[in-house]
Amino acid sequence: MNTNASALPIVLSAENVVMRFGGITATNNVTLNLRQGARHALIGPNGAGKTTLINLLTGVLEPTEGRITLEGQDITTLAPHQRVRRGLVRTFQINQLFDTLTPLQTLAMVVSQQKGLGGQWWQVLGASKGIAGKAVVARCEALLAQFHLTEVMNQPTQVLAYGKRRLLEIAIALACEPRVLLLDEPVAGVPAGEREELLQTVAALPADVSVLLIEHDMDLVFSFATRMTVLVNGTVLTEGDPQDIANDPRVKAVYLGHGNAGGDVGGGAHG
Repeated sequence: MNTNASALPIVLSAENVVMRFGGITATNNVTLNLRQGARHALIGPNGAGKTTLINLLTGVLEPTEGRITLEGQDITTLAPHQRVRRGLVRTFQINQLFDTLTPLQTLAMVVSQQKGLGGQWWQVLGASKGIAGKAVVARCEALLAQFHLTEVMNQPTQVLAYGKRRLLEIAIALACEPRVLLLDEPVAGVPAGEREELLQTVAALPADVSVLLIEHDMDLVFSFATRMTVLVNGTVLTEGDPQDIANDPRVKAVYLGHGNAGGDVGGGAHG
């Protein structure tokens, strides 16, 4: 981690967050700070509470205790769509993509909404575009190129290769112009032959966007993150730079105890 990174402002913060479901405490007094321009990974074995924490950050759940702030503003009780408007965006789940729309149509819809054009996205793809329409088309073309989707931009999403669907997912999130992007297992289920393009795209995300990566693939985690938080049984076990985490005997013990025969946290452990 850069020596001056700790001096950068905190853009997203969970402070002493607790989430109880009846008698079960899924998230126990978790504090996590995401700094400006961060490349921060959240890791931990299955059942560690990662999904619960992400749902708390994005507003799907409201914490039992604690608070969540975005750029200094308390967002603990804000709805998910209100958080998106403020620049906190999570990658869409695959089943939320519009199967019958093409990548171009999908991105035109999102970008049009972002630029205040509402449901006029279909007009900007027609002959009469106007200044606003041209701006939408230009933004869509840039996103399609950035996410290696230009060649498939006119194919229905349902026929795209799985890796391309994941790329479209991240493109949609970036089209919302996030200041904070939560990448939720971007390579999950992606075949080996389609992964490299996805990994390169994740690595090339804009530097001014602060990224929190939730991922089981340790190769991706260690190639991407400059800061890592390890969650175990709903509690933060430790936080540090990748080298600290890879050499931490407590972290190794956690992954050894969850079926990682090699015990190498930095080389393929899955949680």
